[in-house]
Amino acid sequence: METTSLLSFPSSKPPPARTLTLTRTHFQPANPFSLSFPTTHKTSISHRPITIKSAISRTKKEETVETVKTQLENCYLLAAIKYKGFTVKQFQDLRRSLPESSTLIVAKNTLVYKAIENTPWEALKPCMKGMNAWLFVHSEAIPEALKPYRDFQKEKKLENEFTGAVFEGKFYGPGDFKQLETMPSRAELYAKILGALQGPAIGLVGTLQAPARDVVMVLKAYVQKLEEESSGQ
Repeated sequence: METTSLLSFPSSKPPPARTLTLTRTHFQPANPFSLSFPTTHKTSISHRPITIKSAISRTKKEETVETVKTQLENCYLLAAIKYKGFTVKQFQDLRRSLPESSTLIVAKNTLVYKAIENTPWEALKPCMKGMNAWLFVHSEAIPEALKPYRDFQKEKKLENEFTGAVFEGKFYGPGDFKQLETMPSRAELYAKILGALQGPAIGLVGTLQAPARDVVMVLKAYVQKLEEESSGQ
């Protein structure tokens, strides 16, 4: 008997429809006219304030303090001059009129005081107000160092007076500058001691009664003269 195999073929009929249940999500934005989209969150970076400018300012202040300290080396007199009212040209002309032994700079009172604090120059503290130009005199010839400014002041008709000075640890106010400007020069002291030594003893006594600094300068001048005479023989 012949056996017939039955083959199963896919039905051409479409599968029965499946019922899909969709869940409707109700979305109600806060603003019906705007839609919310996912946002990309950025990491908040905290920026530090820029400190370059402050660093430069601090460095400049430190350099000014060091400049003042350097000028105080071998300095015989430090005087303050009222700076307000000077023009740039006047200040430049004044600098050029000074001898090489004098230096004129402009610096804030706070920086100058920082440089002179706890030194004999601290006696200049009464001048630490207003705007000042600072005159550093690196010579024993004090009257000769102050005269160029007096001449310039008179020529330009300036009202910028000295506000004070320190000489040998002593403070000289504006009304005391006559003492500094009339101090005898080394040549005058030299002539004075020679005259005293060659004259009566009372002349030498009068010389020795002069201020201590004058006496020291006189004696130094006399010793120098003796040394020169000894070396010439």
